[in-house]
Amino acid sequence: MASLFKLLVTLLALLVVIGNTNAQLSTNFYSKSCPRLFSTVKSSTQFAISKEARMGASIVRLFFHDCFVNGCDGSVLLDDTSSFTGEKNAAPNRNSARGFDVIDNIKSAVEKACPGVVSCADVLAIAARDSVEILGGPTWNVKLGRRDSRTASQAAANNSIPPPTSNLNRLISGFSSVGLSTKDLVALSGAHTIGLSRCVQFRPRIYNETNIDSSFAQTRQRNCPRATGSGDNNLAPLDLQTPTSFDNYYFKNLIAKKGLLHSDQQLFNGGSTDSIVRTYSNNPSIFSSDFVAAVIKMGDISPLTGSNGEIRKNCRRRN
Repeated sequence: MASLFKLLVTLLALLVVIGNTNAQLSTNFYSKSCPRLFSTVKSSTQFAISKEARMGASIVRLFFHDCFVNGCDGSVLLDDTSSFTGEKNAAPNRNSARGFDVIDNIKSAVEKACPGVVSCADVLAIAARDSVEILGGPTWNVKLGRRDSRTASQAAANNSIPPPTSNLNRLISGFSSVGLSTKDLVALSGAHTIGLSRCVQFRPRIYNETNIDSSFAQTRQRNCPRATGSGDNNLAPLDLQTPTSFDNYYFKNLIAKKGLLHSDQQLFNGGSTDSIVRTYSNNPSIFSSDFVAAVIKMGDISPLTGSNGEIRKNCRRRN
């Protein structure tokens, strides 16, 4: 009888563990444990963007780059350690990923409001939502309950994040590999309606490609010399019309052959995504609703929940 009782206790404990590790994200995850979470993140994000409008795009990009590498687990925020080389110095992030100090500041404010409760992964997800909204884009209810990874992988970042040299097939397959559709790809690429890119990323396009508006190419060439190593870090807006407003001008620019990156223009280049670009160019409300659906879907990629991972006190290092 005693052995049967022990067996039942073991089974119940196992069920609890399974329930924890399969826990679902929810929009009210912190409603009781951290009721001031949203206002705390919003005010800190607003402050950072008021100091530098570009920071909104940088935070959104951090969220993308986090989710694409082993899921939305805050791994992109980790500094390198003696036991692993992290994602900050992977090719897609080196000298370009930014906003880590802003996330640190937001996390510090959240820790004062409710110590040890909210993960860095969730802080990043909320800050990305707030950034889009502050810059004039849509808002959405962020699903929460992620926990933080204890490790990061430079190799995974190099392999998982599609580079700006990608052709359409590579973009579609890269998004598909994390469960995102072709429509999600085009909608999420619309985040390039905000932010800046470095000359080293768009130089090949403005000098070597033919599916580009000539006057646009010449304008960009003035601040991005042909020679490699010269002006590599000079910046240009991804959306030359409204670089600090989250709108649908990115898609209008693609139709006019004014996409800054090779990967941008691939979305409107006689391929399968042309019709989606046209739809978003003509219907900003459809773009907004599809972007929201896609970014929520992206936020669901392989989160750590329940007893997996941890709640980092400092986003740069594991506890």
